[in-house]
Amino acid sequence: MANTREIVTKAVVGKGKKNFTTNKTVTPEFKPSTILGCWVINHNFKGVKNGNKIDIEGSYDVNIWYSCEGDTKTEVVRDTNKYKEEVNVPHTKDEDITNEDVIIRSLKQPTCTRCDIVEGKIEYTVEKELGIEIVGDVKVKIAYDDEEDPWDSLNDSKDEEEIKEVEKEIDDKVNEEYLK
Repeated sequence: MANTREIVTKAVVGKGKKNFTTNKTVTPEFKPSTILGCWVINHNFKGVKNGNKIDIEGSYDVNIWYSCEGDTKTEVVRDTNKYKEEVNVPHTKDEDITNEDVIIRSLKQPTCTRCDIVEGKIEYTVEKELGIEIVGDVKVKIAYDDEEDPWDSLNDSKDEEEIKEVEKEIDDKVNEEYLK
């Protein structure tokens, strides 16, 4: 006879991902001639639930390596970007959800996709992709059976006989003249 039980467990109750693009301008100390490279490092972020939305706050550093003074010297300009994004993550339609937590994952680390010199300033574009999961306590019902599975009988003497047969086969295969 099948019965049911309720179990409280953690489950993903909302999930989504979103791409973000940021355009910024930075004024370097020296007038740039050529962009030599751009790196995005130190990406940190966290998310909190705010009503039906998720607020994501984070920051990352952009380091732009450029040449100056007629391509005879190089410099690095550093720019720290702080961001706050608000996203709406669809939820499952379950009334029994409690104790919700927000998990944010970087699916694509921030990357500089464009970096140009415009009128002595450096304009750049950074793209990133974040995955958002909402995890909550939910109740699930499971069916279970009161009847116990039958026990198998164990016969140790049969096992001992099989072991002796295997040992005899191994002994028969040993070549005692091998080392001579």
